[in-house]
Amino acid sequence: MNIIIVGCGKVGYAIASQLTEEGHSVTIIDTDHDRLERACSSLDAIGFHGNGTVHKLLLDAGIKDADVFIAVTKQDEVNLLSCVIARKASQCKTIARIKSPEYYEEISFLSGTLGISFSFNPESMTAEEADKLVHLPSALEIDTFAKGLVDIVKVKIPEGSILNDCQLKNLGHVLGNDNILVCAVEREKAVTIPDGKFILKQGDSVSFTMPNLSPKQMNQFFNKIGVKSKVIKDVVIAGGSTITYYLAEKLLKSKVSVTIIEPDKEKCINLSTELPQAKIINGDYNDNDILMEEGIADADAVIALSDSDEENIVFSLYASKTSSAKIITKINRNDFFQAFEDLPGSLVCPRNITAEAMIGYVRSLKNSYNSSNVEALYKIVNGKVEALEFKIEKEGPVTGIPLMDMKTKDNLLICCIIRKGKVIKPAGKDTILPGDTVVVVTTQKGLETIDDILK
Repeated sequence: MNIIIVGCGKVGYAIASQLTEEGHSVTIIDTDHDRLERACSSLDAIGFHGNGTVHKLLLDAGIKDADVFIAVTKQDEVNLLSCVIARKASQCKTIARIKSPEYYEEISFLSGTLGISFSFNPESMTAEEADKLVHLPSALEIDTFAKGLVDIVKVKIPEGSILNDCQLKNLGHVLGNDNILVCAVEREKAVTIPDGKFILKQGDSVSFTMPNLSPKQMNQFFNKIGVKSKVIKDVVIAGGSTITYYLAEKLLKSKVSVTIIEPDKEKCINLSTELPQAKIINGDYNDNDILMEEGIADADAVIALSDSDEENIVFSLYASKTSSAKIITKINRNDFFQAFEDLPGSLVCPRNITAEAMIGYVRSLKNSYNSSNVEALYKIVNGKVEALEFKIEKEGPVTGIPLMDMKTKDNLLICCIIRKGKVIKPAGKDTILPGDTVVVVTTQKGLETIDDILK
């Protein structure tokens, strides 16, 4: 597909990198010549220097032949306007990044009025990810599929767990629950899509597929496998970023106490106005005295959400030494994300979350006339595994065949089938039917339709 991206900051570069890796023809437009040159030299992409709201520049960049137009500059108004101009000049799908809470609250109206096909807010999406981790603090990662019916939850097996030395064919008996499936295991940074013969060991990071459980049921599961679990009531957040605003708003609605530490006085004033129920501290979140005074040692969760990856990492490392709290760290740079994947607690990465959403949307567009569509895509196990949700639109090569007779690719697992709102844990005699939703986990990259799971 021909794709034009306006804006080559962290988010734009991440999207361009993923799309070129998948074989799409990518053109990048940016007002920063040096940044544009660096991006095009490291990616297989064409660059145009200039403003993405200029009609002539869009024509020069090939807007008439574009399939998808993505505007991801830091200015919402530029993104909205460039999408409007692109839509007038072409029949392409338009995607806009919307950062401002004010605009995002009106996104349904704006999309309908301006003809925008899809909009996304990396800050809100990151806050949603962090919110899930706060409410399930024992999990390292949580991804949700099939409109909330299925979760993939990543947990590290602790010492003394009943899962240590458990062969997966016996998992249901050990857990007393036949609806939970292990879909991926990371051991010493090597990833396995396991079969029934695989034996779990303490220290493994395990991704479980399960029907969506209530917080009480999830905590019972964690306690059963020996993972400490408690309800989060008190959260300390370092940094008064836009992500902080979105997250604090969610936490306060669920009756969680929120303290925000931010060195910029103007940001503190704005946050105090927008979040009157939160405690806003104007101070340095790397100051030991302030942290001790604000109770970091007694907090249930500590979250680093400043605009600086370096400061977030230092803050989280400090918190891990002074507190037993759940730690969540925002990291945007990909090299940092890989280098610090063993940082205590959980990592959230806005650029990766956004890139996943874009890849899923583009794959869905590309295959809108085939037997299935990608409904959701997540990179799990630190980006080493893809988890995909397919909607089966009609009969095809994989429908009506017992799973035990299906020749699927290596390192691939059909995790669950959702049929008429019921979650089915796949067994050998089960079949995939039109109308089903199917969740697949694999180390194979680039699956676009359900048919791609076949050898």
